Amino acid sequence: MEAKQVVDKILADAQAEAEKIKKQIKTNEAAEQAKLNEQLDEYKKQTDVLAKKAGEDEQSHILAAARMDIAKQLLAEKRKILDEAFEQARQQLRDLPDEEYRALFTKMMLETVETGNEEVIVDKNDNRINQDLIDQVNQKLSSIGNLKLSAQKQDIGAGFILKRGQIKTNVSLTVLLNQARKELEIDLAKELFED
Repeated sequence: MEAKQVVDKILADAQAEAEKIKKQIKTNEAAEQAKLNEQLDEYKKQTDVLAKKAGEDEQSHILAAARMDIAKQLLAEKRKILDEAFEQARQQLRDLPDEEYRALFTKMMLETVETGNEEVIVDKNDNRINQDLIDQVNQKLSSIGNLKLSAQKQDIGAGFILKRGQIKTNVSLTVLLNQARKELEIDLAKELFED
């Protein structure tokens, strides 16, 4: 599988996961909305009683607070779904068969290498990104391929860090998923504030 195909597959999988998340959110949103509508009706009843005593200003304040509570509950539910989806994606990437995992990170390494003299730092529990993989990448880099597997290991979950002097390029699973999550959270924020 070529590097572009692997990236395209990851992007397609991420897009599919994003669509799945959006569908889950819409499904949960309808149920939450019905529940929240009941709560809002109750708030309205309470507000009517208070409005007779305190006037229109008090009613507006209570309704605004109720709407804010509902928005907070909806946002919390969306975040919970997003957390679950990204944890599933993280686990699926970690559980990739060795060949697919190695192909994915070989491709990413080839795309990330700048000079070919970087040091490759891997997760302390990762044995799939090893010297054989580094040798394969060096062969593909031909004359500039002089990557070295670092004896230093870090707790990065999966993926790797390329180190050249003081410069580090983090291509860990955590960083990749965080980037994808930020994009989805922007979309969620737009949906929340458009309503």
